[in-house]
Amino acid sequence: MYTLEELEYIVSKCHRCDLSQGRTNVVFGEGNKKARLMFIGEGPGYNEDQQGRPFVGKAGQLLDKMIEAIGLKREDVYIANIVKCRPPNNRNPYEEESVICIEYLRWQVKIINPDIIVCLGAIAARNIISPDFKITADRGKWIQRGSFYIMPTYHPAALLRDENKKKDSWEDFKKIRDKYKEVILTPRKDEVIEE
Repeated sequence: MYTLEELEYIVSKCHRCDLSQGRTNVVFGEGNKKARLMFIGEGPGYNEDQQGRPFVGKAGQLLDKMIEAIGLKREDVYIANIVKCRPPNNRNPYEEESVICIEYLRWQVKIINPDIIVCLGAIAARNIISPDFKITADRGKWIQRGSFYIMPTYHPAALLRDENKKKDSWEDFKKIRDKYKEVILTPRKDEVIEE
């Protein structure tokens, strides 16, 4: 199994799809390497591509505030995207780009081993939960896959475009907060309990 650092090095050299041609930086992901909570977006935008960090633009600043509103800090969680290079003009990643890149995300999830995965927006939810996922109809509902609790919610960029979605998003984040409190009371699934 790779370490996160080894995987990041591999991803930094990736040219498996055309997105690599236009990137300034690979946006691998960042945060707590043993996070119990992981946020996954669709892909980097302009600011992320410039800085090589996920969620650092206006949507990222809003995400930071939302994380803080449930009693956590950005450093407590791990943040990544489906694709690691910025799609031109911030378009949604094409399916073939997502299919190529999601292997890296699967490795990140395997290494970090979070209890909770939050899909930020429809693209993340379609890639992780189901290809026909409808964010407006199905957001805010817990889905359990193996040992993971998965919650789809609106992407912070959608909240900046439509203030009316903020109330629903806050309801989702309260559920995330409650589930987080529940899981931190139990030992990590990768920890051995000494008797």
